[in-house]
Amino acid sequence: MTLPDFSLKDKVAIVTGAKKGIGKAIAVTFAEAGADVAVCGRNPAELEQVAGEVRALGRRCLVLKTDVTVKSEVDSLVERTLKDFGTIDILVNNAVVYTGGSLVDMNEGDWDNTLDIGLKGFYLCSQAVGRVMMEKKKGSIINMTSTAGIRPTGWQGAYSIIKAGGIMLTKVLAVELGEFNIRVNALAPTFVKVHPEVDAAPGFIAQLPLGRLTEMKELMAGALFLASDASSYISGHVLVVDGGRINTFPRFGKK
Repeated sequence: MTLPDFSLKDKVAIVTGAKKGIGKAIAVTFAEAGADVAVCGRNPAELEQVAGEVRALGRRCLVLKTDVTVKSEVDSLVERTLKDFGTIDILVNNAVVYTGGSLVDMNEGDWDNTLDIGLKGFYLCSQAVGRVMMEKKKGSIINMTSTAGIRPTGWQGAYSIIKAGGIMLTKVLAVELGEFNIRVNALAPTFVKVHPEVDAAPGFIAQLPLGRLTEMKELMAGALFLASDASSYISGHVLVVDGGRINTFPRFGKK
């Protein structure tokens, strides 16, 4: 039996919200696997370090100023990527804003901003890139969601809602785009150890049968799997990376 192909050699990926954390790690991981990467965000200067790491791996990187809530800017992102790289094989919707607190205390501006970036942005990028992939009859779209979108978590109300919306967006797009050989999946981590010094409350760790937070490299394995041909028959799926989390912690995050 031939082993699954995890290579992204000579493929082109767009990663939104790539300046730090998970988005940055995905961009660099995809470059390590052989992809050229377009990274975007509202502040391109913050993306230059990411671009430097991608280029140091021998891959091309395009840095584009993009507000994913504005259709004309998303269209420009896609057009420029096609102009410079010739194609788009992978889209990772990662841009997000986290607004903690309860829904009853949340102001309208924070609600609008959270949904615009974390849900409307996913839709606009998927729509624009999806049309390109439909023409080439192949592609992989990955929506970064969260276990917060599967089970409600206290003091993460708006965040939980956009992540739940991202999961349904994933499933609907998988149905609509399947006939074009386009796979759409979601990656749903729990708390990720973004930095070595990051830790969580003992009560949260107690919910994890593996007894520790998710390491970034463990989440990246899931991202690479969904982006590559190793997952060629997987679509409409939510890949949960949570160490077997067994419960909710309703007051987690409350000050």
